Amino acid sequence: MLRKTSSQKQSTRNSMLDPIQSKYIDLIKTNPVKIASWLGFSLLTELNNDWLKRLIFGREDWTLQAHRGSYKTTAVSLAFALFMILFPRKNIIFMRKTDNDISEIINQTRKILESDVIKHITEKIYGKPVYLLTGNSSEITTTLFDTNRGTEQLFGIGIKGSLTGKHADWIHTDDIINLKDRISRAEREYTKQIYQELQNIRNRGGRITNTGTPWHKDDAFTLMPNITRVDCYESGLITTEQLALIRKSMSPSLFAANYELKHISSENALFSEAPQFFSDASLLYGGQAHIDAGYGGEDGSAFTLGNRKGGKYYMLGKLKQKHVDECLDGFLAVKSLYRCGSIACEDNGDKGYLAKEIQKRGQPCVKYHESTNKYIKISSFLRREWTNIYWHESTDPEYLQQILDYTEDAGHDDSPDSAASLIRKFESGLGYRGF
Repeated sequence: MLRKTSSQKQSTRNSMLDPIQSKYIDLIKTNPVKIASWLGFSLLTELNNDWLKRLIFGREDWTLQAHRGSYKTTAVSLAFALFMILFPRKNIIFMRKTDNDISEIINQTRKILESDVIKHITEKIYGKPVYLLTGNSSEITTTLFDTNRGTEQLFGIGIKGSLTGKHADWIHTDDIINLKDRISRAEREYTKQIYQELQNIRNRGGRITNTGTPWHKDDAFTLMPNITRVDCYESGLITTEQLALIRKSMSPSLFAANYELKHISSENALFSEAPQFFSDASLLYGGQAHIDAGYGGEDGSAFTLGNRKGGKYYMLGKLKQKHVDECLDGFLAVKSLYRCGSIACEDNGDKGYLAKEIQKRGQPCVKYHESTNKYIKISSFLRREWTNIYWHESTDPEYLQQILDYTEDAGHDDSPDSAASLIRKFESGLGYRGF
């Protein structure tokens, strides 16, 4: 007797369905973006439709690199929901960089499954609407789930979570490579290690898919197969005018990574060596601080805290793209947490406003008038001491990214300016009056 091919088996199964069941199953298979529009996701395009079909029905491992704002997150959450409907005997493990990051997509998937649209579709396919047995920020199991393996139907986990005892038919990673991988070799190697471990937890016949944007020429994307790249110019999802505004709002390397899906390095960059890190908070105790204030527009507000011991600098940086009034209390909380002394800030642009606001909060602050050219200050102090600086692990990646991107023509220099000013203070040895 001849064996039936997989297509013949599928045809046989489809012939056993009534016309209404076939209608909705075929809709998911051919045009899932239409379901997205019913759910209110009206901006998804035929490009997203292709991604959805490949995520739900693909058989090979696959990697999608697509620019920010291309609706990857929406596509992934909808793909999860539709996969859970069509393949109720299979389970999914979803991984992002941290445990907190996973809640965005898990919660969106839960809302999709709880929607009237999905209840209607499942009632037409199965004769009953789907309900949730479990639905929180890290896991979802529906009434359709049909397995005795004791697993969740959809389980979310951060990259540092335990994978012991976990197995899945579909494993999907989303943005497990981010700015931390750009600035830290140790982070890149850890991400690679975890990605390789995923190979051991997929069930026989299972697959691994990935979505995200590249950050470094040696990041974990080097291990991921079958890469499809869709940058900001070919997707058709961002207008030329919108792209110009986005480009102005960030550094060249951030724009290249997030929108052009490529790595760039400037020949004029002052800081080519990777930052060094430490974790012992006590090395910061008794240090000094500096604020480079932003007052709107494209400028941000940078806060640098540091100490010098044995010729080494132990520093911590925070960068917020906000008016200084919106982040001052947060900066002062960090200062108190690490038992820091006085804060310095220049009075060139604000006539001493920031110093008064800090003093109103009962904090010691000394203002000074800046007369040194910014590029000379950064290249003289921060560049010279760069290899002697160790950054606390809680430093904002965006803070360090701005330093790594710095050139004489850089549009954003809040972080390097603040760090250089603080190092100059330590080297002067004259206290803040000699700042």
